[in-house]
Amino acid sequence: MRLSYKILSLALALSVSAVFAQKKNEDAGKEISGLRAIGSPSNPKVPMNWSRYHDLKQMEQFYKDLQKAYPDLVKYESIGKSYEGRDIFVLTVTDFREGKADRKPAMWIDGNIHANELQGSEISMYTAWCLVENFNNVPFIKELLKDKVFYIAPTINPDSREYFIYNPNTMHSSRTGRRPFDNDGDGLVAEDLYDDLDGDGEIVMMRRKSKTGRFKIDPDNPNRMIMAKPGEVGEYEMLGFEGIDNDGDGLVNEDITGTYDPNRDWGWNWQPNYVQGGALYYPGTLPETQAVKNFIYSHPNIAGAQSYHNYGGMILRGPGAADDEKFYSRKDVQVYDALGKTGEKMLPGYDYIVIHKDLYTVFGGEIDFLALTRGIFTFSNELMTTYKLFNEKSEGGLRQSDEYYEFDRLLMFGDAYVPWKEYDHPQYGKIEIGGAKKNYTRNHPGFLLMEEAHRNAAFTIYHAYHMPKLEVLESNIKSLGGNLYEVNATVWNSRIVPTHSDHDVNFKIERPNHIRLEGAQVVTGMQVLNSDFNETKEQKFKPQQIEIPTIDGMSAVKVRWIVKGNPNSAKVIIDSPKGGYLEYPLKDSENKS
Repeated sequence: MRLSYKILSLALALSVSAVFAQKKNEDAGKEISGLRAIGSPSNPKVPMNWSRYHDLKQMEQFYKDLQKAYPDLVKYESIGKSYEGRDIFVLTVTDFREGKADRKPAMWIDGNIHANELQGSEISMYTAWCLVENFNNVPFIKELLKDKVFYIAPTINPDSREYFIYNPNTMHSSRTGRRPFDNDGDGLVAEDLYDDLDGDGEIVMMRRKSKTGRFKIDPDNPNRMIMAKPGEVGEYEMLGFEGIDNDGDGLVNEDITGTYDPNRDWGWNWQPNYVQGGALYYPGTLPETQAVKNFIYSHPNIAGAQSYHNYGGMILRGPGAADDEKFYSRKDVQVYDALGKTGEKMLPGYDYIVIHKDLYTVFGGEIDFLALTRGIFTFSNELMTTYKLFNEKSEGGLRQSDEYYEFDRLLMFGDAYVPWKEYDHPQYGKIEIGGAKKNYTRNHPGFLLMEEAHRNAAFTIYHAYHMPKLEVLESNIKSLGGNLYEVNATVWNSRIVPTHSDHDVNFKIERPNHIRLEGAQVVTGMQVLNSDFNETKEQKFKPQQIEIPTIDGMSAVKVRWIVKGNPNSAKVIIDSPKGGYLEYPLKDSENKS
């Protein structure tokens, strides 16, 4: 009797638990209008804290959770392995119930090619999260994922991201990957790394009192070192970042891991290392860039791209080098301008600029590989700027401005700097160490991170929205007598981005658009260049399939076929590599005899 009671109690408890679990699952994702902050889900299926950074294990768990919560919207896969054998993951985000994903115009997004630039990964992940968590509540996003697909690679440098997070680094390291080299030519590899002298997990600056030093302590901020004025006696000399001479060659921190630049390893206008520092041996030396290239080549539907970097508050477009300016035609620049100038409104404090003109020269960069090797309209955003601190532009840059010190004092409560402390150095003697922590200045403070994530995601979504959207604007069937019929169709691109960039057309990077008539006996086909004067261009080869080099943004093309027999049961197929795939039955057309 007692055993039966225990079994009954256990069964009842399990039943109640199952009911609560089911109700919790049913409630997940349901919005409560009074709790919903506009633009953000109030009850997301995948809760995330966007005011912090995530390591690789947490990132992969996010991919799994998002795919499990939204199996019809998210799939993730590994596209290759890093130098140290870690997976490089890509999230595919689209409405998989609507058409084939690889036939929709696609947006490529990546971040964190420079590993110390952490927020690129967070913004990439936020974009995927924002799209799927708002899918059922924002009609704009539902329509977007019906039409478009996003390929999102949150980090394409996983080895060094993990190294930056879990090892002592400066805010400027580890920019590179983890492949080691003999940087100082002494026959040893990576034997003189940064040294965390006090074991606090931060690599900060070293200073030493000196009668000939040219630096002094800022009287308004004890954490800050400033140059003594001309004619003024200084108090300290600066000795560089924390470290010791590990190999006895009289240099400190001169043989750290890497030092190459993964963003100089791409296949357009690549230059050797003596011209472009960090370029290594040939374009595609690194397994990480090879994996991304292979994915890009195997997905010709990619029409737009966004890469996230830091620092400076910039919306960058190519070219990276002045001698490539000739490849950016007036037509293509008009598209970039339309998107980039809108981006300036969406991202206060950011400037839309050209890399080689307004920043510096870059050979072998990813942005030119995407734009000029593949014909993809590509931007690279340099995240974080001093404008974000007090919402005003500063004359000083990252190293000159005193606003970071004020911001730390007023809003971070002193958390951003390691206070100066004495240390007995084996080579330098009595020194002091202190300065900015590795996650300050270049990477966003927590409370600014989510706003930056949403604004940048919105800019990328705006770009994706304006990738080509093709539709048959009008069509008709006209009897010519003798069992011959004329079929006319007008195909309209209702967005800013053309199906092929001008550069793509000029160098025949991707195949043309195909507009074909299926289900009819085609005698001849042609593009109608001027319908008023009946000016046409005949399609001599495969007349049923008319080749159109590009369909410009906010523009239409007209095509015509002469067919034998009534084509009422035929359909028009629009087959564009970057513009999508569409079937249009002629039975929906207006028939004219």
